[in-house]
Amino acid sequence: MSKIQEIAQAVEAGKAKIVTGLVQEALDEGFAPMDILNQGLIDAMGVIGEKFKNNEIFVPEMLVAARAMKKGVEVVKPHLGDGSAAVKGKLIIGTVQGDLHDIGKNLVSMMIESAGFEVIDLGVDVPKEKFIEGVSDPDVVLVGCSALLTTTMPALRETVEALNQLPNRSQFKIMVGGAPVTQEFADEIGADIYTEDAAAAAEAAKAAVA
Repeated sequence: MSKIQEIAQAVEAGKAKIVTGLVQEALDEGFAPMDILNQGLIDAMGVIGEKFKNNEIFVPEMLVAARAMKKGVEVVKPHLGDGSAAVKGKLIIGTVQGDLHDIGKNLVSMMIESAGFEVIDLGVDVPKEKFIEGVSDPDVVLVGCSALLTTTMPALRETVEALNQLPNRSQFKIMVGGAPVTQEFADEIGADIYTEDAAAAAEAAKAAVA
């Protein structure tokens, strides 16, 4: 088994400590940093995402794998030149105003980061003005808005409507999600992307900038 396959297996198993050691060994042995990133770390999270979609694993396993991958990325990042080659663009993400839930948002952040994006997490209870401020950065290509309560769906609607009014709207795609959110609601409020879970969100993010 190649070192890169070992890294992928350690990520899938969520063994963060082993991942950091293996990534360092692979670098020392002369493996290309981009290969370690793409084939060892990002591809492993793709496998995890598929397993999650098929109900073979659940949120705890996914979080552990994402943390292991993150540790690996920390080791390989300094070797990726200026880092621009690895980054597909910036995503800003937050839970809308009035909503304090963050587990789903954090999972989406981790999965999208593992797909090669730079993620700026605005946190929870985020007013629409904060999202608007975030997209003033020309490198932002995706905006993720999360609502986990039926009572905060109006805040999600207001946030998306405000973003849709911006003159630079063509620069970014709006992604929405959360337990009460549906494809119909996403269409109705003018969002570009709706996904049911974090694995699908990562796939949709990649497709959105492809």
